[in-house]
Amino acid sequence: MVINLSLQNKINFRRLIKAPNSKGSEMRILLVNPWVHDLSCLNLWSAPLGLLKVAEYLSQFNVELHFIDCLETVKKKKWGTGKYHREEIKKPAILKTIPRRFCRYGITPQELRERLKKIPEPDAVLVTTLMTYWYTGVRETVEEIKRLFKDVPVITGGLYSTLLPGHALKNTGADGVFQGPVENRLEAFLSTFGFRLKRKRAPQPYWETGLLKWDFAPLMTSTGCPFRCTYCASSLFYKGFKQREPDEIIKEIITLHDLGIKDFAFYDDALLVDSDGHIKPVMKEIIKKGLDIRFHTPNGLHARFIDDEVARLMKESGFRTVRVSLETVSPDLQERTGGKVRIDEFKRSIKALKKAGFTKKELGVYLMFGLPGQGLDDVIEGVNFLKSLEVRIHLTEFSPIPGTPLWNEMVTSGMISEDMDLLLTNNSVFYYLFSGYDIKRLEELKLEIKRYNES
Repeated sequence: MVINLSLQNKINFRRLIKAPNSKGSEMRILLVNPWVHDLSCLNLWSAPLGLLKVAEYLSQFNVELHFIDCLETVKKKKWGTGKYHREEIKKPAILKTIPRRFCRYGITPQELRERLKKIPEPDAVLVTTLMTYWYTGVRETVEEIKRLFKDVPVITGGLYSTLLPGHALKNTGADGVFQGPVENRLEAFLSTFGFRLKRKRAPQPYWETGLLKWDFAPLMTSTGCPFRCTYCASSLFYKGFKQREPDEIIKEIITLHDLGIKDFAFYDDALLVDSDGHIKPVMKEIIKKGLDIRFHTPNGLHARFIDDEVARLMKESGFRTVRVSLETVSPDLQERTGGKVRIDEFKRSIKALKKAGFTKKELGVYLMFGLPGQGLDDVIEGVNFLKSLEVRIHLTEFSPIPGTPLWNEMVTSGMISEDMDLLLTNNSVFYYLFSGYDIKRLEELKLEIKRYNES
């Protein structure tokens, strides 16, 4: 945990320690999903699952919860996806050479102010964080909160706050930074601000706390990942790999389905690992009950674990948006970045998925570009390979994450500096500045892929 106590805040916290709960016995906490500042941002089954888990944890205590989602979808699209409202804002000087507009995504500042005014002053505000290069959006959100609630401690948590607590404390204006999953540590963390939580019930699922706000439901059937891809931060956030019991997952899906949810997005990093004891029983039960459900896998699936049976069960249980991770066709790069897939395994998985009835429209593959040591010719080779398999191609830009093995390699080699501005690690920025690609040739390749995908 990291806490910043200015002199004024020390005075305020002394007051809170004496009387931490402003009214009655309940503590009032505001949960906020902040704005995003970026060059592009779409809602592809995006929900602040970490913040929902915080709500579930807090529901067992004498706490009155409020929630503001700065990233509400304004234009809903197919199966729970959508577009955010965006407003162009001043581009940071460090991004001046990037020929893209820098925007705030989410509700307008006026809308946020109006929503804040409708909420009784909270005892504390918890703000979630995700991408490290979105810190300026978090900062603007915190500034708006503090403008109205001047004496209320604002605490950030989530991926960015966990990976870079010092940076988050310095650059977001937060009074405290909480690291890691909630578990049982949040109660102790809040006690450092003088709050004493009292348990009064068993924890409630987020949909029973009034936080079912989307046309889809996020599903997390496991935490962590057994693989150690050099560009991934999963192991830095979750220690080890743990899967939930199939019966628990099935119960969650059925309950949400009964509440009207048809679209479910898996947020797992390794959904198909140990499928016999994990996801297969779930799919079999969904098929048995004949539920009208659509499953989506925006995080990508491990090709190694897709065989004929898994593919058939996926098709019959309602998987509609299938994304498989390939990243690169280079055997050398595959091995150096973690070795989670080989070309022969990948081909076998695509064959199984097509045999099960998945079409090009439903079946997409993530192909990365901009990896250190990955030339543009390697990307083009990957595109041609995927075309030969007749699958949709989803180019994904490499974005370096502080603390990962690949980040450390890049710092050691002198490619980047340890203290580089995180805005430069934005996936839409990094390749432009550091890949050495012929940008015109790359843009032509993107257009070629777009035409291919639409054909």
